[in-house]
Parts: sequence; C-alpha cells; structure tokens
Amino acid sequence: MADIKYYDVILKPVITERSMAGMGNKEYTFLVHPEANKTMIKEAVQKMFDGVKVERVNTMNYDGKKKRRGMTEGRTAKTKKAIVKLTADSKDIEIFSGL
Repeated sequence: MADIKYYDVILKPVITERSMAGMGNKEYTFLVHPEANKTMIKEAVQKMFDGVKVERVNTMNYDGKKKRRGMTEGRTAKTKKAIVKLTADSKDIEIFSGL
C-alpha cells in the first residue's frame, strides 16, 4: 500500500437525497481513496475540518460497472464510500452548510 497522506484520503463529498437526509443526524458521506481504512478516514476528517469530532465511520466498497462500446467490454474504476458520524458536541462541516 502506498503512503497515503490525510489530504489524499477524502476525494469528494457525495450529494444525494439520501446523504442530505443524513445530515440532520450529523452523518456526512464522502468518496474516499480505495485503500484508505477507517482510522485514516477518521483522522483525515478531523484534520481537514476544524472543531469536528468523529464518532464512527462506516465504509462501503463498490466494484466498477460493466460498460460496453461495440464488442469491446470493460469495467469502470472501483470506488469506496464512507459515511462519517459526528459526535453530538461536534461542529458541523462547513462545506455542507449552504446546501
């Protein structure tokens, strides 16, 4: 496994109806590096956003989808998604505040 820094762990936030509904319970969803583990994700969120304390992290691995172009068949890249639950006394994450 390569040396992954905390700023390489979180790739982008996931903005869907389901992830927006979880924000009321202080649950935020991110696409993360496929080789990142739960402790790496927890440290990255706490370092990137000030005043945030992570209670738990749930991760999901997704295989790439099959795609065809004529007779040639291939797969898209596999991804990993993380749902981060913050503690009750934690501050909210600012990038989601305007949504």
